[in-house]
Amino acid sequence: MDYSYLDVAKMIDHSLLNPTLTVSDLEAGIQLAIAYDVGSVCILPYHLKKCSEMLAGSDVKASTTIGFPHGGNTTAIKRAEAEQAIADGCEELDMVANISKVLSGDWDYVRDDIAAVIEVAHAAGQKVKVIFENCYLNDQQKTRLCEICTELNADWVKTSTGYGTGGATHEDLKLMREKSGDHVQVKAAGGVRDLDALLAVRALGVSRCGATRTAGMMDEARKRLELPPIEVAAANNDGY
Repeated sequence: MDYSYLDVAKMIDHSLLNPTLTVSDLEAGIQLAIAYDVGSVCILPYHLKKCSEMLAGSDVKASTTIGFPHGGNTTAIKRAEAEQAIADGCEELDMVANISKVLSGDWDYVRDDIAAVIEVAHAAGQKVKVIFENCYLNDQQKTRLCEICTELNADWVKTSTGYGTGGATHEDLKLMREKSGDHVQVKAAGGVRDLDALLAVRALGVSRCGATRTAGMMDEARKRLELPPIEVAAANNDGY
């Protein structure tokens, strides 16, 4: 096999964004992420501070969403969300581009909106993933977003929120990898639900993947790599 356990575990952003998750669900999800030593926990913003505290001492990063899930918040609100997230210990901010403005072709607005969040995050030494919501866009719009994110030094371009009408497709991932600069990583979100699907997007150049079925994927990875199983209580976490 051409991968180690950590190669695939660190691809996972364990998603805790379903609005019906309770506090106990969120905290069980954080413990699950720590047990499997994934890349990050992407959590509902109100619980981010507690999440960052729980992750202290681990190699799992705290992440949250900005302008989620429609991207329609004003730029001032997105900036404020980013500032609050940084104050609460966020290391990676998953922001939604303004979908309406993208579809309207108002690229100056889109660029300034994305730049505002990147400016806050990078000033604090943290990273930004820019969510396109590709299911609503054509290839020309996806390409322009990749170009803007490259110009602004976004850390990742990301396919989807996981709550639109579609998730990550191989065609979109290939396009995003091709049209983004080498310094911009690609994140798949929505529809990657087992280890084989994770390995398939990894082969396309994806470095992160949003997931709720983390335990199943990582259990299978450990089985194939002949590693002992990890015992951890699963959280109620459907929906990404």
